[in-house]
Amino acid sequence: MKPSATVHDFRSDSVTRPTAAMRAVMASAELGDDGFSDDPGVNALQEKVAAMLGFEAALFMPSGTQSNLCAILSHCQRGDEYIVGHNAHCYCWEGGGAAVFGSVQPQPLQQAADGTLSLQAIEAAIKPDDPHFARTRLLALENTWTGQVLPFEYVQAATALAHAAGLQCHLDGARLFNAAVYQAGLQGKDSYDDICSAARAITACFDSVSVCFSKGLGAPIGSALCGSRAFIARAYRIRKMAGGGMRQVGALAAAASYALDHHVQRLTQDHALARTIADGLRGLEGIALQEPQTNMVWLELQGPEASQRCASLVKQLAAQGLLTDAQGRLLRLVTHLDVDAVGAERLVAALRQLLSTGGLSLHQPVQNR
Repeated sequence: MKPSATVHDFRSDSVTRPTAAMRAVMASAELGDDGFSDDPGVNALQEKVAAMLGFEAALFMPSGTQSNLCAILSHCQRGDEYIVGHNAHCYCWEGGGAAVFGSVQPQPLQQAADGTLSLQAIEAAIKPDDPHFARTRLLALENTWTGQVLPFEYVQAATALAHAAGLQCHLDGARLFNAAVYQAGLQGKDSYDDICSAARAITACFDSVSVCFSKGLGAPIGSALCGSRAFIARAYRIRKMAGGGMRQVGALAAAASYALDHHVQRLTQDHALARTIADGLRGLEGIALQEPQTNMVWLELQGPEASQRCASLVKQLAAQGLLTDAQGRLLRLVTHLDVDAVGAERLVAALRQLLSTGGLSLHQPVQNR
């Protein structure tokens, strides 16, 4: 097949670009200097997202990595530790920032296939008040994780356990609204207000939450860290030290604010498209499909030289204008606002053609954004 002039990018929802309407809002944004806290767009965004998620205050960040870093260093001091999943983004995929910059020790625990940490393991990992040990201060969870949604009852139980032991709780909610869409859908609801209500129910369990605007919500950049006013005051100082102080950034804040108003409910479309892709791949010999909960479908190649064959598969798909992400023997397919049913149909057809004689299975992968 000849290369297509139209490229469909399924590598990540971080590849989204601002819509025309979002660009217009950005172009007309009133600007100030956020270094003096007088950029009106930033101030309005921070107030909006804090109120939306039920917190006293919020802080606009350039990235989710910096948001998680500022959160951990605001909760913990040198010699403290945080409990975290062994494949969690803030442990595996953020350069070890908390340890490098804050001398905060991670205590990784094995994650189950759905991203949960055993409650017994969490309890056992909390150190006694003894000078031989780092001081356990924080439990960090992630929702969604590899496209899977942490069960709400589990979130309640895990954070209640941590709080009872005197720990704070932080949520890496880079895809919080994907989790909220799924959670609201379990009750047969999908309106904007229903999704926001589901998001607040999740965030109510945590002392701080980081939420990303530049993935499924489609803004070009930015995350927000939410918490109490005292917590955000500490995070503000750390953000400055980490180089996250910004100036005339209201155009980016305007994009994030637009995304909160217009791109939350449309996440239901991404989830539906992921299910369409999964449905289209059913019936292939050697392929087992796990029902996608949100906007990710994962394939694992089995057999000899699986990693090499997966890398070759990515190249063959790219030659057809279909961009995907390989991680060893794993192939990740992510839906978002810049891919549509036409692209999904082409992807399924190409995969069925290329894999019709292969042996594949779908399972819970390691994470990479």
